[in-house]
Amino acid sequence: MKKTFTIAFVCLLTACAGQKADNNLKEKEALAKKPVVEQQPQKRQEAKATNELAEIAVDADGITVTGSRIKAVGHAAAPQVSMDMLVGNVSHTAYVKMPPLDRENYKQFENHTVQSVLDTPISTFSIDVDTGSYANVRRMLNQGQIPRKDAVRVEELINYFSYDYQAPEAMNQPFMANTELAPSPWNDNAHLLHIGIKGYEQPATARPAANLVFLVDVSGSMNSPDKLGLLKSSLKLLTNQMNKADHVAIVVYAGAAGVVLEPTRGNNQAKIAAALDQLSAGGSTNGAAGIHLAYQLAEQNMVKDGINRILVATDGDFNVGTTNFEALKELVEEKRQKGVSLTTLGFGTGNYNDHLMEQLADVGNGNYAYIDTIKEANKVLVEQINSTLFTIAKDVKIQVEFNPDVVSEYRLIGYENRQLNTEDFDNDKVDAGEIGAGHTVTAIYEIVLQGKKGWLGESRYQKQVVTNNIQDEIAFLKIRYKQPDADNSQLLQWPIMKADIKDLGQVSDEFKFAASVAAFGQLLRDGTYLNSFGYDDVMSLARASKGADDYGYRGEFLQLVSLAKGLVN
Repeated sequence: MKKTFTIAFVCLLTACAGQKADNNLKEKEALAKKPVVEQQPQKRQEAKATNELAEIAVDADGITVTGSRIKAVGHAAAPQVSMDMLVGNVSHTAYVKMPPLDRENYKQFENHTVQSVLDTPISTFSIDVDTGSYANVRRMLNQGQIPRKDAVRVEELINYFSYDYQAPEAMNQPFMANTELAPSPWNDNAHLLHIGIKGYEQPATARPAANLVFLVDVSGSMNSPDKLGLLKSSLKLLTNQMNKADHVAIVVYAGAAGVVLEPTRGNNQAKIAAALDQLSAGGSTNGAAGIHLAYQLAEQNMVKDGINRILVATDGDFNVGTTNFEALKELVEEKRQKGVSLTTLGFGTGNYNDHLMEQLADVGNGNYAYIDTIKEANKVLVEQINSTLFTIAKDVKIQVEFNPDVVSEYRLIGYENRQLNTEDFDNDKVDAGEIGAGHTVTAIYEIVLQGKKGWLGESRYQKQVVTNNIQDEIAFLKIRYKQPDADNSQLLQWPIMKADIKDLGQVSDEFKFAASVAAFGQLLRDGTYLNSFGYDDVMSLARASKGADDYGYRGEFLQLVSLAKGLVN
C-alpha cells in the first residue's frame, strides 16, 4: 500500500508541472519554505545520483522529492532520475530508499598453509606493529556485525596488546627476543612457539624534536561525527603532548589541497586547536594533491636527527587525482628514502579503505591505527606516543629455521601480508617493518614435533632423513634490523632449545593471553586449525591469563569475544 501511495504522489507532482501559475500557488508557497535549491540547465537530460551526504533524511514511505540535488542515502550510487522528476524550472532531490551498501575496501588473502620442515625448513617475514585491524574488528562487533574475513589480520589483533617481555637496557641493541614453548591449547599433537620482541623503552623526555604534518581529509565523505569530529578531537590529544622543540603543520585536502596551518611550535596548542576547529567537510577527495603538498611542507622543515613524519587522517576514500594505488605507494616510498615517514590514522565506516591505509603506512616506514573511539585515540596518540612516533629500529625481519630432526611441520599464525622470500632476509634492499620505542611484537608458530600426528599425513616415498646431529635444538631464530639512520643491517640470533618446552600451566600469562587472541582471530577468519576450540574456550583462556590490566584493554577483549559468540549463535 505504501509503494502505491508513493508512486501516485510522484506522478501527481509531475502532472502539476504543466498547470498554470495560478494553479501552482500553494505548491510554490510550500517550496519557498524548503531549502534553497539550485537551478539546473535546461539542456541537461538527466541528473546522476551522487554519494554526497544527504541534507534531509528519507522518510519511511520510500521516495521523497525535495531539496537541491539527487542523492542516495546510505548507498554508494542511486539509479539515474530523469528530468520528468523535475517540477517547472526548479530541480528537486529524489531521495531513494535503498539498503546500505558496504563499500569498505580490504585486501583479500589466504591463511598460511602448513609447511613440511623437510620441504621448507625456513620461514621469513617482516615484523608488524600495526593495530588497525583490531580496532576495526572491535568497531564492527560493537555495531552488531561479524567482521568480514579479510578485515581480520590475526597478528594485528595479537599485537594490539602490550606484553611484559624482557627489554634491552641500552639502545645499542634496540630490542630483545623472548621465546616460550608449550602445548597448543587447541591441538593435542602440536606445540606453540611464542616469539616476543620488546623495544628499548625510550624515556618521554628523551624523545627527539618532531616535525609533524597533519594531512587531514575534509572531503564530503568525512562529514560525520565519527570521522571529522573524532579526527579533530584525536589530533588535539596528540598536540597536547607536543613541546616548544616540536613543530606542527596542517594540510587539508578535498577537491583541492591547501595549508591551514603553517609550521607552528608545539607548545602553541591554542593556535593548533583553533586551526583544527575551523575544519569542515565538503567536496570530492583529491588525496594525491594533499600528499604532495604535505611532503613539500615536511621537507622544507626537516629536523636533522629528529622525527619527520606525516600523519594522514582519513577514511581512505581517494577518488580524485592520483588514485592509482601503486603510484601512491611509489610516492610514499620515494619520500621515505628522503627521511620523511608516514603514519595513517583511519576513521569512519561505509566507505573505509583499510587496504590503502595499511599499505601506505607499510611503505612509509610508519604505522597504521584505526581510531573508532576517543579512547583509542588516547591509546595511540597519548599512552603510546613514543612508540607511535619514535622509530628505534627499521627494516626488522624475522627468520626461523626449524630443525627437521625435531620438528616435522609448522604454520605461522598471521603475518600473511608480511611474508618474505628466504633470500630477502639478507638483502638490505628489501623493505620491512619498523619498531618504535617500547613496542612489543609477538609472533606465534604452531609446530608438530617428530613422532606426533601432523596435518600433512605420511608420504609413501619421502621419509624423514636425519640431516644433523643437533637433537637438542628445535629451531634457530634470527632477527635482522637497521639502526634508524643506517643503510646496513645487523644480525641477532638465538637457538631455541627442546629443553625449553613447558607444560601449558607453567608458561607465562603473556603466552596464554596471546594464544587466546590468536585463537579468536582464527575463529573470525575460519577456524580451520582449531578443532573444537570455540569462543567459550577463548574466554576461559583469556580470563585465566588477563593479569594486570591497567587500561582495561584485556577486559574489553573478553567482552568482544562474548559479543562475537552471541552474533554467530
